[in-house]
Amino acid sequence: MTAEEITTRFEEKQYLGFNIYSTIRRTVIALFCFLAYYFSINSEEFPATDKQANILFLMGVVTLMISIFLMFILHLHTKVHNGFVELDGLWTARKVKIDLHSIVAVKKVRYNQYMLNRPVYNLHLKGTVKFYTRGSEAVRLTDKSGLKYVIGSQQAVNLYKAIQEELQQTKHRQRMDDTQNSTQNS
Repeated sequence: MTAEEITTRFEEKQYLGFNIYSTIRRTVIALFCFLAYYFSINSEEFPATDKQANILFLMGVVTLMISIFLMFILHLHTKVHNGFVELDGLWTARKVKIDLHSIVAVKKVRYNQYMLNRPVYNLHLKGTVKFYTRGSEAVRLTDKSGLKYVIGSQQAVNLYKAIQEELQQTKHRQRMDDTQNSTQNS
């Protein structure tokens, strides 16, 4: 075991293909393509050539293949360790580290009132920074300056507990350091 494994309190990976809003949207597009293919072949009023019908079928198949491919694309990797909440996104996004020393409040909340939410990473909106892939629950962190971080998770209860434990550990370490420094100064 490495030191990283010992101190990691929580780790979760969320993949793009499992977001319900995106999945429904891609499924509707694929169904439209398959229905258009079916009616273009069986319709006498609007005859289509085999090439046109095959293109519709191919578009439906490609849409379904993209959906399957997206199930393997990591969107959000959340870790709680060493006094930080670390959020790592797609290969083009920057890693975000939230220092738990600056956090004044932690609360488990419902992510949004709507059922269909699109995936977001590091979205700054009205004094809130949002991270979400799927699920209905989230953890809201508030820092000293009033900035709120909303982190969506399928395991919001475990994320909340891990952050609480890490906050307590961080405060304990800080008290120990303060005590040690005051003893050395005396």
